[in-house]
Amino acid sequence: MTSAIERGVRVLAAAGLGAGSVFGFAPFHLSALPILALALLFVLWRQAASPRAAALLGFAFGLGFFLAGTSWVYISLHTFGGMPAELTAIATLGFCAVVACYPALAGWLTLRVLRRVGGPAAEAHLPLLALAIMPACWTVGELLRGTLLGGFPWLGLGYSQVPGSPLAGYAALLGSYGVTWMAALCSGALALVLLRLPAPSLRPVVLPAAMLVIVVAGGALLRTAVWTEPTGAPLQVALLQGNVAQERKFDSETLPGIFELYRKMVERSDATLIILPETAFPVFLHQVDRAYLDLLARRAVDNRGDLLFGVAVADPSARAYFNSVVSIGGSPPQAYRKQHLVPFGEYLPLRPVFGWVLDVLHMPMADFSPGPAAPAPLAVAGQRLAMSICYEDAFGGEMRGQLPEATLLVNVSNDAWFGESFAAEQHWQIAQMRALESGRMMLRANNTGITGIIGIDGRSQSRLAPFTTDSLRGVVQGRTGATPYVRWGEWGVLLLLILVLAGAAGAIRRGPAGT
Repeated sequence: MTSAIERGVRVLAAAGLGAGSVFGFAPFHLSALPILALALLFVLWRQAASPRAAALLGFAFGLGFFLAGTSWVYISLHTFGGMPAELTAIATLGFCAVVACYPALAGWLTLRVLRRVGGPAAEAHLPLLALAIMPACWTVGELLRGTLLGGFPWLGLGYSQVPGSPLAGYAALLGSYGVTWMAALCSGALALVLLRLPAPSLRPVVLPAAMLVIVVAGGALLRTAVWTEPTGAPLQVALLQGNVAQERKFDSETLPGIFELYRKMVERSDATLIILPETAFPVFLHQVDRAYLDLLARRAVDNRGDLLFGVAVADPSARAYFNSVVSIGGSPPQAYRKQHLVPFGEYLPLRPVFGWVLDVLHMPMADFSPGPAAPAPLAVAGQRLAMSICYEDAFGGEMRGQLPEATLLVNVSNDAWFGESFAAEQHWQIAQMRALESGRMMLRANNTGITGIIGIDGRSQSRLAPFTTDSLRGVVQGRTGATPYVRWGEWGVLLLLILVLAGAAGAIRRGPAGT
């Protein structure tokens, strides 16, 4: 009975650690907290009786983490999607349970390795476990979470270190997963210290303390590196935040007011590049009055520049429609079509199985088709823009496909779907990571916020308050060149993970190591 109670307490503790980790991300930015929480989870794994027990602890950690950190899924489905409350609760819990399987996998893998060592050798290999195997297994779990079943990289551990942590310096070198790995390595070092205390001397904690210092100092040193250089003249931009309420956006009675709002905002702007949010015009492009578009285009030409706006584009020949960004103005007209769609929000996976979902949800334009997988940057206003629409900027590897040709990053979004939750701040933090990885400024135009400009160091240069109607004016600088991450992508961190895990396996086969 006591053993069962102890196991239950450990599971609840793991869930609490996961939920508490959310405070390490935006808008709280307590970046050391997820590292400490993961260190305590590693300790629980080390004390687990079996791989299955470690997997349960990892699952509990993940469930607490995602229930606390992605509660906005409930808001999106129920408040704006119209799904009944009971069904929404089940769907949200089910979603969080699925993504919690990845930390469960990391725990299972870690204990499998520990069990393979076995006996006294397990204690002798403790530094290897804490500093190599556990951090690597955690990173592998996050890589799989960001890839399988369309991927859900949101709230990866690496994002918690953006923008202020020294560990953010690894972003330009190894991308967000590299930052995750370094953060997990710090967690492993802390776990090793905790497992070896109290100790009769400081000798057992010298190695993990030294590793912690090296990783943090290495990140701080990398933060001083500048991988890209300016190109072209500084550019005046205007980012428009219409603040159109989501529950009224697709109401036919609201449409005239939306068009009038953006007309006035555009006419008041003299910026060379004007950017409107995702689906700023909540109709198909062919339904927008041609005279209205000509008026906007003339204003952009008068400013000697271009205007970008989000709109759905229908392709009758393909019997499909696309979530798009269209350019008008002095440059030849161009369009970007969103390629990474949100399941159940923008397209329906496994239609024979989930076809009933469309009858439950009341989401307009919920069955888009994906755009081309290798889009070219938009050449407007004297710059080349790497475009992304909403959720797409969570996939650094996909945005990397438009680099190094692109000189600026642009994301248009509509985070109104998530209400006044953490989602908008979490999304802003993701955009900050993309700027760090690429060595380029990021421009974001978001319907209800957060609209703003992010510098190449990942820090906010200027931003509008959420849920306000306003236009953000700024001056940005295009950049050229390629960071190591832009050159290698995820291959860099994958290769290093393989080398570390192979080295750890070799050390285990050679027998016990010294402490």
